[in-house]
This record gives sequence, C-alpha cells and structure tokens, in this order.
Amino acid sequence: MTIKNNYKRKIAAAFLACSFLSPAAALAAKSELTLGAASVDIGNLDPHFSSSTSDRTLVAWINGALVRFAPGTTDPATIEPDLAESWEASDDNLVWTFKLRPGVEWQHGYGEVTADDVVFSLQKSADPQRSAFSSDYAAFEKIEALDPHTVQITLSSQVPSMLGLLSNYAGGFIISQKAYEELGEGFSKKPVGFGPFQLEKTEPGLFAEFKPHEQYFRGKPKLDKVTYRFLNAASARDLAFVAGEIDVAAGTTDQKWLQRAQQVPGAVVDIFDPAELTVLHINRNIEPLNDIRVRQALAHAIDNEQTAKYRGEAFTRVGKSAIPSNNLGFNENAGVLPHDIEKAKALLAEAGYPDGLTIKIISSQLPSFETSAQILQAQLKKANITLDVQPVEHASWHQMIRQDLSPLVNYGAARFPVADNYLTQFYHSNSEIGKPGAVTNFSHCNVADAQIDAARVETNQEKQIELWKEAQKLIIEDLCGIPLTETSQVWVRNENLDWGFDLNGSMSLGPLVTEQTHFKD
Repeated sequence: MTIKNNYKRKIAAAFLACSFLSPAAALAAKSELTLGAASVDIGNLDPHFSSSTSDRTLVAWINGALVRFAPGTTDPATIEPDLAESWEASDDNLVWTFKLRPGVEWQHGYGEVTADDVVFSLQKSADPQRSAFSSDYAAFEKIEALDPHTVQITLSSQVPSMLGLLSNYAGGFIISQKAYEELGEGFSKKPVGFGPFQLEKTEPGLFAEFKPHEQYFRGKPKLDKVTYRFLNAASARDLAFVAGEIDVAAGTTDQKWLQRAQQVPGAVVDIFDPAELTVLHINRNIEPLNDIRVRQALAHAIDNEQTAKYRGEAFTRVGKSAIPSNNLGFNENAGVLPHDIEKAKALLAEAGYPDGLTIKIISSQLPSFETSAQILQAQLKKANITLDVQPVEHASWHQMIRQDLSPLVNYGAARFPVADNYLTQFYHSNSEIGKPGAVTNFSHCNVADAQIDAARVETNQEKQIELWKEAQKLIIEDLCGIPLTETSQVWVRNENLDWGFDLNGSMSLGPLVTEQTHFKD
C-alpha cells in the first residue's frame, strides 16, 4: 500500500537538519518548562466539557478532585486521597461520605475550597446542560454539604466504580463555584482550580502560560513557569525540540518518527497508557449506511493488522472489541469481522452497489488523523469504496462531528478503565448526538441499551462482566463501529527533565506536570 504523507518528509527534514544539536544544550532556564502540543489553540478548559487530548492535558495541571490516580498511573487500584482526606461508604454502597482537607486554597485568590464547591461541581457534572459527562452521574440522587468540610453523596443504585467518577478525570474535577459564576462563559478560557499550576495568560494560537499555585496544599511546585506552545505541525514540534526551544514534544504515532526521535542526542521517548482505541463510528441512520451489508462491507475492507504494523508495534495494537482492552469487562472475542476484500465486494453488490460507492468523512487536520484517513482511503479503495476525505481544523472537527455532519467518525479515545464508561458514552442511546445528554454516540447505536443498563446496577461482578461482554458482541454484530487500533500516548522529552514519578500512564492523555516535576542538576 502506498500512502502519501507529506508531513513525514517534513519530520525527516526537521530531525536531520538539526541532528547535530542536543536539546539539553539549548536549555535556557532550569526552572522553566516548555512543551510543544499537537494543537492549534485552547478549546475548552472547563473540565466538564474538555474533550480534546490537548485540553485534557491542561485541565489536569489546573484542577484536582476528591480523589486522584497516583501520578504516572491509570490503574484504579492506585486511586488515593486528593481533596478528600478520607471517606466511607454504607454497607450497600449507596451512601458515601467524604471528609475534605481543611485549608485547601483556590488559585487566583478565590479562597478556601469548601463542601459547597464540591456539591456545585458534582451537580454541574450531572447536568447535561453544563457537562459533557452527565450520563456518568445518572445514579447521583443527592449531593449534600453536611458541613464546610463534609460531603455526602446518595446514589439511587450502585455504580461500577464510584471512586473513578470522583477522580481527577472528566466530570470528577472540582471547580470554584464563585469563579464559575463570576466569569460565566469566560470560565472555559480562564479556569480556576486548586491544582499545582494556574493559567496565567494565553496568546491565541501561540501559547498558554502557567505559573505555580503557591498555596498548593501538597507544596509549592518546583518549576517557576510552564509554557504550552501550540505547534500543530509535527515537523515544527520536532524542529523546536531538536533546537532546544522546547523541552517536551507531543510525538507522532509512526514507527519512523520513533526511530528518528530515539537517535536525537539527549532525548527520551515516553510511551504510556492509556492506549486510545480508535473506532470508525458509522451513522446507522443515513443511507447507504443504514444497510448492514454496507457496514459489513466496510468492516471486511479494513485491514487492521496492516495498519498496526505500519504505525509501529511499539505503541500500536489491533482493536478487538468496541471498548479498549484495558477495561474491566473487555471481550476479546466480540466477533470483529476479518479482512476479506472479496467478501466486501460481494456484500456491496448484494446491497445494490456492484460498481462501488462513495462515502464522505470529515477528518481532523492533525497529522495522526491525516495518516489514518489516508490509510482507510487506500484500504477501502480496494473494495471499490471511495472515501471522500474532507479535512478541517481539529477544533472545528470536534464541533462538526457533534452536529452529525460526518457519516463516518474516526475517533480515538480512552475512558476510565471500566466497561460501563466507554459503553455508555459511545453506544447507549441516551448519548446519541442530538439528544440532551449527547456525548459521543456518533453511530446512534441502541442495540445494547438493556445490557449496559443492567450491568450498571448488577451487584455480582461476574454477572456484570458477562453483561458487558454481551453488550460488546451486540454492538460489533450490528456494526455500530469498526474497531481499528489501540495506540499508546507518545511524547519525547529532554533527558534532564524529571516528571517526579515514573510515567507509565496518564488519564489526561498527556504528561502530568506536578509540584514534583523538575530539571535535574
């Protein structure tokens, strides 16, 4: 398969042109960190709406939650206290009481974090008008402040992972009620949290600058400044990194990029979880995709083994189900259709398209999306399916796919690693695009609602897992989406930078910068 990829030539030029330089040599200030992001600008830094990888990365520096994943991990077993110093649950796990740390301060002088802020934040997270993650909190019946440092949550039914919903991820982040009400819509660009770094200023399309939150309850950060530069072009990030203008750069999930990056003097490549599962979501409501034979033809035409090998086996593996493989409840035998070009052609002919057909896809202009679109385009062409790729800027892409403007949506994501979260957000009818609680059900899938709902309240974990596995089989059988590949997070950094922990995972999908992050002497 031949795939045109101009930006890869730019990467090569960037690395080769500056291969004699070491990023360590150009480091200007040991207390100032500069990162290069694969993004054109800030999108939405209200943590309850942040969906892009870039925004999620920043949100995690700014905000905290009742509990948190231990830095460097994505394992729910590592969840530890954050704002809450302790908690207890009733015997039936329906009433949870959290004791808050006293004296935790908001950024930008907004005072002490109180139980009222927690109540406000979680109620906001559960409100579909004020949160993209409201469906996760459907079982939250009552959230109360018993006193300034005690919060009690009453559930209508048990949830698969209560602490996960309250962790430093998605709807679990706690925000300042006063700041949110004062700033209104401006909060999405000027967020206020209680995390280690506060947003100081932004230059649209250029950078976001952060200063340490000096009253951070875990201690003043060791870095004096963090700058997040928007360098959407991979070649620009690579050149800036090799020249020492940035200390950390978002990598490219391409094995040739990996080989070049590993040869740069003073560079360390971090490959970490969670691996994002990319699924080609298919809008089942529109012609010709409402014909399951066309959806099956698409599935047979795609060669995921080839894609994984091309991208690089160091960080890519074949998708085998409707949810990521690290999720509790993952079904390895969900029934994904095998690659079979002749079968794809036969199904198209049977559906009334013996000469093939053309299907539109709106695609992000980010290099990784561009590559994916080109791979799909080349593979589908062999089955007489023309993929009409319409590239748009990444933020616009996010908006357009949430307006049902793309019949196919190539979307990579990781969620809290329990099957309920991914299944609910991508495949439950309550999350369909266009509904009040819309999240990311681009396919308008509804075939596994009963299993997803039943699993959510099932108290026997073995039965719960079986329900999740059954849901995945139904989703794959109906071709709501075609699992493509799972891809780990990839960044390159200056060897003198110490994250302050072993970076094996990050739920924010980017490096977590904490009070412990520093440059080695």
